[in-house]
Amino acid sequence: MLVLTRKENQSIMIGDDIEVKVLDLKDTQVKIGIVAPQSVAVHRREVYLAIKAENVQAALPSHVEGISNLIPR
Repeated sequence: MLVLTRKENQSIMIGDDIEVKVLDLKDTQVKIGIVAPQSVAVHRREVYLAIKAENVQAALPSHVEGISNLIPR
């Protein structure tokens, strides 16, 4: 893990296309802004994990069988 110290209105670059900027600091919170290409998904970690879990559920065999009933034969 790379650990950096930044002040308000300072930013870091990830590669050439992603900028992470510190927008505001209040008590124990930091507000950040992320500029990234539309092809890069940006989610809070808890949302990312929920999406990943839903994708795993959707790929289970029980869901596949239900989908096969929708395909005309």
